[in-house]
Amino acid sequence: MSIIWELDFYSRPILDENQKKVWEILICESPLDTRQSIEGLFQYSSWCPNQQVNSIWLREALANAIAQSQHPPQKIRFFRRQMSNMITKACEELGIPTQASRRTYMLERWLQQRMQDFYPNQPGYEASSAASSFVRYQPQIPQALPDALQGEKWAFVTLEAGAFEEMSEWEIDFGEAFPLSMMELASDTRIPGLIIFSDRAKPLAAWMSGLELAFVRLETSRLILETGASDSWILADIKDPQILSEAKGFESAKEKARGVHFLAVQSGPTSEAFAGFWLLQELA
Repeated sequence: MSIIWELDFYSRPILDENQKKVWEILICESPLDTRQSIEGLFQYSSWCPNQQVNSIWLREALANAIAQSQHPPQKIRFFRRQMSNMITKACEELGIPTQASRRTYMLERWLQQRMQDFYPNQPGYEASSAASSFVRYQPQIPQALPDALQGEKWAFVTLEAGAFEEMSEWEIDFGEAFPLSMMELASDTRIPGLIIFSDRAKPLAAWMSGLELAFVRLETSRLILETGASDSWILADIKDPQILSEAKGFESAKEKARGVHFLAVQSGPTSEAFAGFWLLQELA
């Protein structure tokens, strides 16, 4: 299994003795399997003085993290677009590919914990600036999928959360998951999903695997696939009232499942294999 790290390098709601914000690097390993325990996954943190915020300090911190880890990462994800140049430069100098992504679920969880339990107990904590630690970018105008990647049909379905314990045994060509225990979902929670059926299922799934899939959402009567830090793609324009009702049910079920849902690609309704299968989460 590949190793992917999630990284955040940004100011925290803490002021130093000169009333300047203290910066911090946070690194954590992405869990990539539904059965994987999040306990024991690699984590690294280090404070950065305000006057040393640059790619040189970041590269050295990354090198220290790699030295402390048992397995270096094959890729690093980050969600702050404004830090893209600095993060990319530091990682390139260490030979590590980077990807702007909204699949930083473990990092978001860790940041929330630190906001609640750690930063408020630190000297210089400034509650008024705590909200700036989280960023929600407005998605870009959705693009049309290339014609060759259009699905012929699609279906809205649900699976119980407990069913995903067996996901590692399913026949899947491309995909990614995470442990639902991380989201504290009961095993009988209904997880909604969208299955795309296509004669070109494998090329479609291969194309999707090259993106950082974030989540699927309904926008009026269009199904939108969010990828990367802010990219959007039109999966389908829904004209059938019955299917639109099902799409609204998908959104409702997604809310009840804390934003967790899935996207699958198959060659047809009778296929028992998946060309692609991704567990996703739309963060609030």
